[in-house]
Amino acid sequence: MQETITLFRRLRLAAFITSISTSAGCAQPSEKPQPATSQYEFATTPSWQDEFDTPGKPNPAKWSYDLGDHGWGNNELENYTDKIENAKVENGNLVITAIKEPSGKQQYSSARLVSKGKGDFTYGKFEIRAKLPKGRGTWPAIWMLASGNSYGNKGWPDNGEIDIMEHVGFDQDRLHGNIHTKAFNHAIKTNKGNNIIVKGLSEDFHVYTCEWTPEAVTILVDGNAYFTFKKEASYQWPEWPFDKPFHLILNIAVGGNWGGQKGVDDSIFPQKMEVDYVRVYPLVTK
Repeated sequence: MQETITLFRRLRLAAFITSISTSAGCAQPSEKPQPATSQYEFATTPSWQDEFDTPGKPNPAKWSYDLGDHGWGNNELENYTDKIENAKVENGNLVITAIKEPSGKQQYSSARLVSKGKGDFTYGKFEIRAKLPKGRGTWPAIWMLASGNSYGNKGWPDNGEIDIMEHVGFDQDRLHGNIHTKAFNHAIKTNKGNNIIVKGLSEDFHVYTCEWTPEAVTILVDGNAYFTFKKEASYQWPEWPFDKPFHLILNIAVGGNWGGQKGVDDSIFPQKMEVDYVRVYPLVTK
C-alpha cells in the first residue's frame, strides 16, 4: 500500500513539473504562426468593361469627352476634341490619335475619354491592355479622378488622383505609377509613386493594372506590382481620399510641364495610343 501511494505521488510530481515547463515555454514547440492574409479579393468576372468590338466612335453609353484647349493646368499644347479622327474604334481597338494641326487655340489635336457618370467605381481591379505612342513631346496616361467633390477644395488634388499608367516620350522605356492627394502631390513635391523600365511600350501591348482596396492602392504592369500606397492608421482625407467613387480617363497630352520638358518633335506625328480592352473587376470580401 505504501509503495502504491509513493508511486502515485511521483506521478503527480512529474505531471506538475511538466505543467510548469509548458507554461514557461520549455515544453514542445507550438505550431508556427500563420501569416495574416488580406480580407479582400476581386471578382473573376468584370462588372464593367469595353472590349472595343464595334467600329466607329467610342461607345457613348460608356465614354464621354473632356474638351478644351486651355492647357489643363499643365501648360499642355493640345486641344481635346470629340472628332472621330482623334478617337475611334477600329480593328478591335480604341485608337486615340494626337495630330499636328491647328485646333482651337493650339497646334495639336487629341482626345481625352472619361467614364464619369457612366462608369464610376469605389475600389476594384482595373485592367487596361494598351500600346503607347512614341516620341518626344507625347504624354499618354491611363488614370482616375474622383467623380465627386467630397473633400477640401472640392477639386484637385484634395479629392485624389490615381495614375495607373503615365509615360513621357523623352524617356521612352520608363513607366510611371503615382497617386496624388492634398498631402501628397507633385505641386508640393510630396507625391507618392514609382517607375519601372519596360521595353517595347510602344511596340507591344502591355496590361496596366490598378488594384484598389480600403487598405491600399497597388499599380502593376503585366502582373508585376511596382508601386503600393498603403493607408496608414493615422491617415484622414488629406492623405487618403480614396474611399469615394472614381472614374477612368484615357488620353494623349502633347507637351506640357512634364511631357514637354525636352520640347516636342513635330516630325513624329500623328501618334496613337491603342487600347485593346478596359475591364473593371469589383472588390469582394472574403
